[in-house]
Amino acid sequence: MQAAINNSLVKALNPGEKPYEVRDTRLKGLILRVQPSGVMAYYVEYARGKRMNLGRADAVTPAQAREAAKRVLAEAYKGGDPMAVRRKERAYTFSSFISEVYAPWAEATIRTPRKTVGRLLGNFPDLQDKKLPEINPWLVEKWRTARLKSGTKKTTVNRDLDDLKSSLAKAVEWGLVETHPIASVKRVRVDTNPIPRFLSDDEHGRLMAALERREEHLRKQRDSANRWRSERGYLPLLGLRLVSYADHLRPMVILSLNTGLRRGELFGLAWRDVNLDDAFITLRGTNTKSMRTRHIPLNATAQDYLSRWRGQSADGDGLVFPGKGGKRFDNVNSSWRKVLKDAEIRGFRWHDMRHDFASKLVMAGVDLNTVRELLGHADLQMTLRYAHLAPEHKAAAVARLVRI
Repeated sequence: MQAAINNSLVKALNPGEKPYEVRDTRLKGLILRVQPSGVMAYYVEYARGKRMNLGRADAVTPAQAREAAKRVLAEAYKGGDPMAVRRKERAYTFSSFISEVYAPWAEATIRTPRKTVGRLLGNFPDLQDKKLPEINPWLVEKWRTARLKSGTKKTTVNRDLDDLKSSLAKAVEWGLVETHPIASVKRVRVDTNPIPRFLSDDEHGRLMAALERREEHLRKQRDSANRWRSERGYLPLLGLRLVSYADHLRPMVILSLNTGLRRGELFGLAWRDVNLDDAFITLRGTNTKSMRTRHIPLNATAQDYLSRWRGQSADGDGLVFPGKGGKRFDNVNSSWRKVLKDAEIRGFRWHDMRHDFASKLVMAGVDLNTVRELLGHADLQMTLRYAHLAPEHKAAAVARLVRI
């Protein structure tokens, strides 16, 4: 059916048993579709088999529909894609996408949703108000250059870039953008086989001594506080000389050095996953980087420290190392840095205790695959960074070729 689409026509049309369409005689491509329910909607057909909904007739006037159709037809005439233009107009900004779409998915799916979402919203200020289709490699390359010039570590820049690319990959998967806008952006090149930092015997001794001094300092502080309370008639606090450890830090460090746990694995460890009788702990997949459950044996030192810590633990079923209010620790940076400073140890991070664990195993002759399993590496590539610490084993292997 063809007719001049105007207000009078819209009022005069009646629904039929089947849907039917009225094609405008004033603008080729403008269509009014009438449903059996009486609902009418405007469409514009800008190419054979390609049309776009312009809105319902009870919300859009014939004149508004005609103007909208003209814009679509003009875009198509210039060789553009009207649907792509509409997607861009209706697209989420990066900020709204992360907050409204990605964050709820991350909360239910990934291991560290709040930190990841926080980095995406905080570390890309120039992208926040951009529509998703407007994000391009140049914007990200400019961001990366500025971050590197500001002194940000390459590994940190790569981590943030990985988060960004992963979030935009989800936007593609969910149909919010047609193609990945920054798929071509590469990570910054870094040394993939750095020399692991581990403690020398002297440093290890200084660290243990510093931890002991810290505990004695905490005990003296508690002694002084209780004397003050006693003089004023207040009930005393728990005497720290009655327990094995003044607080969590020393057993945390000992367990890390003797098991190679990642910091997040340590903070998330619960007593239900500690088997002191058979001397092993279970790391559930929900608390590991690889999302795979693994079991780590406890040597005599780790077992002894954990047993004594267990004896003074208030919550027998909760976290092994609970923070304030029983909540999970976020970090122990302040106390850890003070201990390192007291021990005069430089260039040693908390994560380096994991390297220390692996390095000492390799130097003791443990094969790399066993070290890989204990560390929870998905493949041997990451573990190979420790291979150079066992030169005597390589020499022994080559020596077998010598004929007597």
